[in-house]
Amino acid sequence: MKAVIYSRVSTKDQELENQLRQLRQYASAQGWEVVEEITDVCSGGKGEKERSGLERLLTLCHQRRFNTVLFWSLDRLSREGSRKTIAYLTQFDACGVRWHSFTEPYISSLGIFSDAIVALLGALARQERIRLSERTVAGLQRARANGKRLGRPNTPANTIAEAKALRSQGLSYAELAKRMGVSRSRAHQLVHVA
Repeated sequence: MKAVIYSRVSTKDQELENQLRQLRQYASAQGWEVVEEITDVCSGGKGEKERSGLERLLTLCHQRRFNTVLFWSLDRLSREGSRKTIAYLTQFDACGVRWHSFTEPYISSLGIFSDAIVALLGALARQERIRLSERTVAGLQRARANGKRLGRPNTPANTIAEAKALRSQGLSYAELAKRMGVSRSRAHQLVHVA
């Protein structure tokens, strides 16, 4: 089995070697050929575009250069929340790549319970979406209760009249937008306000 070891620390003060040593030993004990060790030194809350190591891991995954990814713990792979973490695990599965957490052996697609683990993680991601929605609604309600006006501000009638008059003079939406200092789409909206 060809494996890639992935490890991450948040700051340069932390030591990657602590994770790598244990991961190498584990891979060796399993008889896996480690084809690459990939590391990141940055927050796990950052996405793949901000983490060159994670981006490389996903690229190799899509190229099917290995069939198992080994990481020290799930939070070393990602701290972006359960939805995003599950998206990474799903990408691995879609490419035929198995995944395994060294310190959390129950978080693994290698064993007989892999489908149950993925279902459980999916349920957790769904709960996270629900909580996020609830927090957003609560925040909007609090803002309204404190007198904050939400949404697009009302456009003054004279601005709408000016836009319609300029358009009736034959100005294109691009010319209208430039003259009024708004985007082209906003110019279109102003002309078509009832």
